[in-house]
Amino acid sequence: MRKMERLLQEKETPVSSSASESPKSASKFPALQVSAAAGAGAAGIAFALLLFFFIRRACLRRKKACKIDDAEWPATTELRRYKLEEVEKATKSFSQERLIGSGAFGNVYRGVIHGDRRTLAIKRAHSDSYETVEEFRNEVELLSRIKHKNLVSLVGYCAEAGQRVLLYEYVSNGSLADYITPGKTPLTWQQRLNIAVGSAKGIAHLHGDVNKPGIIHRDIKPSNIMLDHGFEAKISDFGLVRMGPTGDESHVSTQVKGTPGYMDPAYCSTLHLSTSADVYSFGVILLQLVTASAAVDHSRDRTKSHISDWARASIESGRVEEIVDPGLEFEARGMKTMLRMAQLGIRCTAWNPKERPTMAEAAKELEEEGRRAARSARRSSGDFPLESISIDGVGLQRFSVGSCGDMSSIKSASLRCLEVNGSNGGGDGNNLTAVSEDMNMRGG
Repeated sequence: MRKMERLLQEKETPVSSSASESPKSASKFPALQVSAAAGAGAAGIAFALLLFFFIRRACLRRKKACKIDDAEWPATTELRRYKLEEVEKATKSFSQERLIGSGAFGNVYRGVIHGDRRTLAIKRAHSDSYETVEEFRNEVELLSRIKHKNLVSLVGYCAEAGQRVLLYEYVSNGSLADYITPGKTPLTWQQRLNIAVGSAKGIAHLHGDVNKPGIIHRDIKPSNIMLDHGFEAKISDFGLVRMGPTGDESHVSTQVKGTPGYMDPAYCSTLHLSTSADVYSFGVILLQLVTASAAVDHSRDRTKSHISDWARASIESGRVEEIVDPGLEFEARGMKTMLRMAQLGIRCTAWNPKERPTMAEAAKELEEEGRRAARSARRSSGDFPLESISIDGVGLQRFSVGSCGDMSSIKSASLRCLEVNGSNGGGDGNNLTAVSEDMNMRGG
């Protein structure tokens, strides 16, 4: 037993001795400990200074971006630069009372600049809408070159004290979104066609009627189609515009931006942006003009939640009355026009971008539909325009035939040579009728 105890004591002795020796060995290197602590502290201070330097640099860069010097703006810009004091006075310091719209990139206010004598739509950008001054300047320069009656005109800008403000012409009748939602006074079919034509022309102009390379809007939707006092459409809100492809390129690669329901599925899946993305959005607009339905309605079956999927079967079978806006009172020619608009909308929303028409082609097709509808209206009202006829050497141009009873009802003295009686003229005078409209006489 004692032998066992000695063995255990001998076994424990090295452990206790090593434990007792460790503080002695550690105390042999005090300078090394201090150096390590000092090094860690210095590294922490250096990291903190470096972090402070980068944060300060970013703040200075952002502060510099907020200060836009007049010299940085090219002299070629014909737009007026407004003072912040003028803008604040016109909007009552951007009060809720003057607020008329709000979006992802800023709020829009209505105001009258002192001395301007016209009401303007004043868009104040959110603080994070532009990362650099160059972005804001580029947008101003781009919009200053866009001139078309179906595009809202940029009147001027304000860049002062960190504020970035764009001033547009004010469009009095609100946006299309105000007229194609339940509970609103419905538009007539003629107004819907006219809005479609104007919108198509405006977008086609952006895509390259004049501008080369073309400009892609990226956010065509009802709230961005403004209506003036005559219900003429004007495309607005150019916060997402992007220059289109140049040369032989078919697209530009960019991150997806836009409004769900109006974004091109091909663009969303490939990140390849082209003018066909706007064509898709316009197709959705056409379907909404016909049906007054939402672009996406989750109350419908999941496979038909999007308006193009929901309406396609009725349109392709020619049964537009199944989906047409119930607020419309149709004549036959109105129904035909709505069907043709809907058919164009389905082609514009084709899944394959190559199967869609261009905006110029869509505008041309809608204009032709407008002329066809006008001819139909004249025919149904008894107005038959003739190119020209000649009777006994008397040349006549453009007169209409209606029911007037007898020849005494003809107002124009020039037509007295056409008076006929039953005894000598080879016809019954009571049956000869005419209405003078826009007539030019050529003597023979």
